[in-house]
Amino acid sequence: MTADDKQHEPSLRVEGRIVAGHGRRHRVELADGAMLDCMVRGRRRDIVCGDHVSLVPDGSGRGVIEDVAQRATLLYRSDARREKLIAANVTQIAVVVAPLPPFNEDLVNRCLAAAEHGSMKALIVLNKSDLAESAGARDALALYEKLGYRVIAISAKRDVTPLRHALAGEVSVLVGQSGMGKSTIINRLVPDAAARTAGISTALGSGRHTTTHAELYHLGAASDIIDSPGLQVFGLHHLSIDDAAHAFVEFREQLGRCRFRDCRHLDEPGCAIAVACAAGKVASGRLASYRKIARELLGSER
Repeated sequence: MTADDKQHEPSLRVEGRIVAGHGRRHRVELADGAMLDCMVRGRRRDIVCGDHVSLVPDGSGRGVIEDVAQRATLLYRSDARREKLIAANVTQIAVVVAPLPPFNEDLVNRCLAAAEHGSMKALIVLNKSDLAESAGARDALALYEKLGYRVIAISAKRDVTPLRHALAGEVSVLVGQSGMGKSTIINRLVPDAAARTAGISTALGSGRHTTTHAELYHLGAASDIIDSPGLQVFGLHHLSIDDAAHAFVEFREQLGRCRFRDCRHLDEPGCAIAVACAAGKVASGRLASYRKIARELLGSER
């Protein structure tokens, strides 16, 4: 049996989970808590934090990833040319916003749409709630509470207890714009996060993790949190227009009630969603976000 045959031998494989990665190099945690620095066999580059993998260890703290298990969920964004994977097998998306710098409501809408389309729970975390400017942010977020999304206000520099309760029993991923305080939240939830990250970044040769890759931390026996790089855009080109409309929860009651069966809810006459917006049942900002997404999707189709 050749060395290559041995690497493919099923009995030599072990199972693990990706807790950090950079390019084709990944940090894998085994069931006993051991960490291995692993490469991916072949040219595959679609492995992401949270993936469950099988690998062959080499006995020196390294290994080769052979296979990736089927994912329960996958959070990713896409534009007309490519997809950017964020995290796999998460149960909950926590969208982090703050009063300063002002958060982008369109980005929040897109993150929530991605959660709905991917069958993941979603909550919104208002950080820096101790600032005077937070009153306006709270008013803006009242809309999402009416839609059924949980909104939690915290000041990460003071107390993250309310958020910790909301993360219990979940595999959550933090997403949001740069400057919202995600790193501060992680450092308060996981006191040794900075030290561990420095070690992993050195091992993977990935530099500063806060702008390059996602990383998974344990919050307890049944709770995990994934920190992800700050977002400025969140493309949804992998959705169809029907998918996008269904991902806006308040649209669902009106879907199928438009004058035209193929209504795209843009400027068609007799659009039930436009009528609901005029009646105050759908927020104009939410409809504007949907229409922006729909036009992007139509542009990519052309």
